[in-house]
Amino acid sequence: MKRIAIIPARSGSKGLKDKNIKKLNGKPLIAYSIECAINSEMFDKIFVSTDSQKYADISIQYGAEASFLRSEENSSDAAGSWDVVREVVERLQEQGEEYDEIMLLQATSPLRNSDDIVSAIKLLHERNGNAVVSLTECDHSPIWCNTLPADGCMDNFDKEEYKDLPRQMLPVFYRYNGALYLVTAKELQNKEHMLEHGCYAYVMPQNRSIDIDTELDFMIAESLLKAGAV
Repeated sequence: MKRIAIIPARSGSKGLKDKNIKKLNGKPLIAYSIECAINSEMFDKIFVSTDSQKYADISIQYGAEASFLRSEENSSDAAGSWDVVREVVERLQEQGEEYDEIMLLQATSPLRNSDDIVSAIKLLHERNGNAVVSLTECDHSPIWCNTLPADGCMDNFDKEEYKDLPRQMLPVFYRYNGALYLVTAKELQNKEHMLEHGCYAYVMPQNRSIDIDTELDFMIAESLLKAGAV
């Protein structure tokens, strides 16, 4: 059984310049995912897929491999994360390297820990599944959400069947948190229906589910790290 962690880290973020290497509590953002993968001791290889030699050099400094840059095709805004993962797997296959399980770790999820990685892998094996994806409980129930007409009238805003229920009695909803995606090699090739069958949820607490996209996300993550709350 061989396992690889792949961390996509494209340069040129439009929302937040150089987001993936921006310093978070003194370290480049990407370093957290690399170190987490290393500390889990679950991977035969930890590979950063990037279009930037600068990003590659930083990744190598923190212990990852980045022996080739991603293709131009997979360096655009339109490139999907799984296309990037498949490119790495295929390039490594050409070099004679085969992996049974592949974990996608987003650089923008710095607060996941090595226990999350170990537990997700354990879950995959216990369920004999094809994939595991991390989720977290929604901050606010979507039952309290609705659309508004142009005039802002709130008639029929509340969903009748839940209108008078206290929060504690509402159904629990979960959302993707982007922290980790684990698939078997066979599932990775199932492009048309990937993650549709035999995929299990690994539920993470909200304090480890921050997905960095904005400056505010950075501030929240840094506050949690400094407070030792993760």
